[in-house]
Amino acid sequence: MSEDAPVTFLTQDAYDRLAAELENLSTTGREEIAKRIEAAREEGDLKENGGYHAAKDEQGKQEARIRTLQDLLKHAVVGEAPESTGVVESGTVVTAIVAGGEEMFLLGSREIAANSELDVYSEASPLGTAIMGLKEGAKTSYTAPNGRDISVEVVKVETYTGQ
Repeated sequence: MSEDAPVTFLTQDAYDRLAAELENLSTTGREEIAKRIEAAREEGDLKENGGYHAAKDEQGKQEARIRTLQDLLKHAVVGEAPESTGVVESGTVVTAIVAGGEEMFLLGSREIAANSELDVYSEASPLGTAIMGLKEGAKTSYTAPNGRDISVEVVKVETYTGQ
């Protein structure tokens, strides 16, 4: 990742949960995958060994998750959710009229809202980029991936309370 990697807001609970997941994957998880690969390797011909290929695929996915968690935790800002000042920023809950329908969502990382029913939009998403820094009552639009212009009106910005 580059030095200008996006900073992600995390609550202390989310940071601790992700750090524990990283620790587990980096230690026990790697040991378990290595044992499964070795056991499958001992079965013989690797070309037609489905267990071996499945374990190698799982190892790749696990290593990708480890890299993702390492980067996320390295660039995370840990603390309480930013106190809402009526301005859209990372870690706030936004109520907006998007393409004519009202939506309520968290702007930030899915990792923050793991135990929440809220939809989550990344700050780097087209919607997130369009509304970042806007005040309540502000209107804007953005171009969706399908090329359509989508109108947005920020109705309310609240502090994320973890629900």
